[in-house]
Order: sequence, then structure tokens, then C-alpha cells
Amino acid sequence: MTKVDYRLNALVDGSLIDIAPLRELARIAAENGATLIQYRDKTASTRLMIERAKEIIAALKTSGVPLVINDRVDVALAAGADGVHLGADDMDAETARSILGNEAIIGLTVKNAKDAARAAAAPVDYACIGGVFETVSKINPDLPVGIDGFSALRAALRQQRPELPVGAIAGIDLARTPEVVAAGADGIAVISAIFRANDIAEATRSFRDAVDATLAEKHP
Repeated sequence: MTKVDYRLNALVDGSLIDIAPLRELARIAAENGATLIQYRDKTASTRLMIERAKEIIAALKTSGVPLVINDRVDVALAAGADGVHLGADDMDAETARSILGNEAIIGLTVKNAKDAARAAAAPVDYACIGGVFETVSKINPDLPVGIDGFSALRAALRQQRPELPVGAIAGIDLARTPEVVAAGADGIAVISAIFRANDIAEATRSFRDAVDATLAEKHP
């Protein structure tokens, strides 16, 4: 399986198209500190998702930052993306691995203890716990797990898969970043706080600096 640098996952959502082309948003984030780009689109057609994914891949080529597709194994395969991020209701990780191959990046969302157990046993390269806090970027029927809930799920994953990178998502702003990383996150996933900032490049750099600084304090 592939080693994933999960320090800063910049999540490019289809709803951000009102700001700029998604390929441009992804490029700016990748050139300013994002270590992973995820493309999520709940409304676009399959054809449009594939087109956008290919554009993002081309925009990321010189940066070397990988692209994973949210939910859609078919789009990831058709576009030639680096991998896929799967939720509880998506294709199981074992089937996704058999389709995408051993070199593909596969991530899983973890919301509860059952999800954590599944992630620990699955052929995945990272897990992302969330939502940690309330968020406006996605309708989420599940209550936020909070810092305590995050810490508990992180501990469960560490016990079973100590080498597995684990991120945190939902409602994470710059002020909350050190707290989340100190609680055990190897990195964070960010949407609005980066892409709806007045200066996307500066916002990306600030998040990356905050993650790196806190990780350095934990592992001097």
C-alpha cells in the first residue's frame, strides 16, 4: 500500500466552482502546502466529474501532490486519479483495492467505533475521523464527535493499526488546528477555511504551518 502524507488535505468541492475553476483551486492549494487534494462533487454528472478530475490531475502534475476522488471509484479509475476516499455507504475498500490496484491510495471515513474497526482491518492507506465539529460545507446527519470523541477513535485506530495515518475533518479552522493535531491527528482536511478565504494561497500556507508546528512540538 502507498504511504500517504496526510498533513493537509485540501478538499475541492464541486460547490466551489463559483470561486474559480476547480483545477485552479487545486493548483493553488498544492503549490502552497497541501499534501493531498480530494475532489468531491455530489451534483455533477459522471461525465463532468471525470472531465474535472482530469483537469485537476493535469494542474497538479508539476506539484507531485496526489488526487483522490470522494466516493466514486469509477471516476477515479476513468480519470486516472491516484485513489479514492470512501464513506460507510460507498464501495467496500477490498473491492476498491481489487479494482484500483495495490498502488492506489484508499482512504476511509471513520465516524464511530464500528467504522474504526472496519478501517483497521481494511486495505486502506489512511483514515479520516469526522465530523469533529459542526460544518457548513456538508449536510451531516451525524452529531460531531468533538475532541474527546476524536481522541477515543484515534486511540482505537492506533492500537490496531499504529502505522496508519489518521486525519480529522469538519469545522476545523486555524484556531482549532493545534488542538486537533495535539489530540492525535496526523493532519487535517479543510474546505471552506481554505477555499473561501480572501487569500487562498496564504490560508493554505497558514494551515500547513500550524500543522507542522504542532507536529514538531509532539515529536521534537
